[in-house]
Amino acid sequence: QVQLVESGGGLVQAGGSLRLSCTASGRTFSSYAMGWFRQAPGKEREFVATISWGGANTYYADSVKGRFTISRDNAKNTVYLRMNSLKPEDTAVYYCAAATTRGVVAGPSWYDYWGQGTQVTVSS
Repeated sequence: QVQLVESGGGLVQAGGSLRLSCTASGRTFSSYAMGWFRQAPGKEREFVATISWGGANTYYADSVKGRFTISRDNAKNTVYLRMNSLKPEDTAVYYCAAATTRGVVAGPSWYDYWGQGTQVTVSS
């Protein structure tokens, strides 16, 4: 079992930045690919970014490419999402998730464990 706890969300003006963190319990964090997803009100959960177990490979949704950066620190059991140039359309609850695979995977069905989410609100 893996428990995931996100933090770092909040209210920011358009053009601003935030860094989300997700800390995992357990000793096998480095065995999991990690991902970030988001869900806006009235919309389905969508993929944002993923990183492989060792951090060498990443993959992003087109909507955030060039603005968001996913990274991980396996010594701290933590994955990060740095979000720059935020837009109002980035407003959503952001979730981190862990997949029992080592490569990058974008589909939510690959992910076995999910955090409770953290709210990000971008004002115009």
